[in-house]
Amino acid sequence: MKIVLMEPLGISEETLSELSEALTEKGHTFTAYDTVTTDVDELIARAGDAEVLIIANHPLPGDVIRADENLKLVSVAFVGIDHVDVEACKEKGVKISNTGGYCDDAVAELAIGLTLNCLRNITACDASVQAGGGKAGLQGHELAGKTVGIVGTGAIGCRTAEIFKVFGCNLIGYSRSERPRAKELGIEYMPLKDVMAKADIVSVHTPLTPDTKGLIGAEEIGAMKEGAILVNTSRGPVVDTDALAAALKEGRIKAGIDVFEKDPPLPEDHPLLGAPNLVCTPHVGFDTRESIDRRAIMAFENVTEWMDGNQIRVML
Repeated sequence: MKIVLMEPLGISEETLSELSEALTEKGHTFTAYDTVTTDVDELIARAGDAEVLIIANHPLPGDVIRADENLKLVSVAFVGIDHVDVEACKEKGVKISNTGGYCDDAVAELAIGLTLNCLRNITACDASVQAGGGKAGLQGHELAGKTVGIVGTGAIGCRTAEIFKVFGCNLIGYSRSERPRAKELGIEYMPLKDVMAKADIVSVHTPLTPDTKGLIGAEEIGAMKEGAILVNTSRGPVVDTDALAAALKEGRIKAGIDVFEKDPPLPEDHPLLGAPNLVCTPHVGFDTRESIDRRAIMAFENVTEWMDGNQIRVML
């Protein structure tokens, strides 16, 4: 069976060799590409007639999927699969497995970090010290006792809530389905508009789907408390960028943002560039040394389990 790694996974050569040996020792063919491309013709050439493709977070268009007549499985070293043409996979009967869970701690910890930065003005404090200044105008707020709204109570949302709870926060939440784990943590479910209005901190953890695109729009942002904090470590399009930029410029809220419509570098005219009351990171929530190694192990495990007749982490 032919397996192709279409793009680098950010792991060492030693780790890649160890993972691929589990396939080649059983007589399978493994090819790995160490560069990223979005050129469709190049992607088609890389895929060839492989039965299995392993990708990370770069697009796998329908033309590539349809051109590979032997394709049977796509193992996605990522949580979301919105960069894969799922309809093309459905047409061809191609299975999809992801690596859900690989970055739960990483994303949750960044959400907490962005929150603390907004509350304690850490970036602004650093800038002041570096410029020879002091603490004037930089008094912060405590996290303990704050009400945190978790939007999207899946694995990452619940892990984030768990950490906020340790800080002594009150938990409320919104999700399309109520999760037992969320209730165990003490999350009180309520309509989204109520979460936005009651929370001191809103942390967004919903996947990007047609239903969640623009979920946090002008109305929802407008309902937030004066001085509340919006943290988004999920997907950029879940939050209306223009509405967020307007609220930040008005000084009504603060925000910690890790995700955008497209990954940075951002275009010079992007609404959030230069916006006040904002802390940004360049989509690094998932990206820790531990999580990247973990997702690679899981991506290869998807392949070996599927070959044994047991598809795991099933997305399609």
